[in-house]
Amino acid sequence: MGLFRSDEILGIAEETLAFAREAAENTHPNEYMGLLRGEDAQTLGLDKSGTVITEVLVIPGTESNPVSATVKTSMVPNDRHTIGSIHSHPNGVLRPSDADIATFGKGPVHIILGAPYGPHHWQAFDRQGEPTSLPVLDVELPDEEFFDFTQEDIDEELRR
Repeated sequence: MGLFRSDEILGIAEETLAFAREAAENTHPNEYMGLLRGEDAQTLGLDKSGTVITEVLVIPGTESNPVSATVKTSMVPNDRHTIGSIHSHPNGVLRPSDADIATFGKGPVHIILGAPYGPHHWQAFDRQGEPTSLPVLDVELPDEEFFDFTQEDIDEELRR
């Protein structure tokens, strides 16, 4: 992302939302929680200025039960790509509780996924807990390498 990027959130990548919905379903009946990260829209091939939500960052040590999820704040990275949060409500209610709103301070967008976690069982909210529109975008996400080396690098190292 450039230094003078637009802060406008253009939407969420369809693949990213699908990942979060599946994770929430797999965590059910407990809550699921993660942080939202974004990329500059132009790096994704869009001819617009703004940010697209492209990732869900799951924080190690997150504890969850059927009524809450707690993130260990010491494990949250200081990351300029983080633009909000996402969590599930196993009871299916698509509105934030007072406790949810208290955590909405960081980032402009927060998503609640509700059981049964279908394509329309979610809602985006602003920092104040007011519903907001968040288009689902069909964009090609960049391939991310988990490791910064290849099999050829390993083979070369073993030959030494």
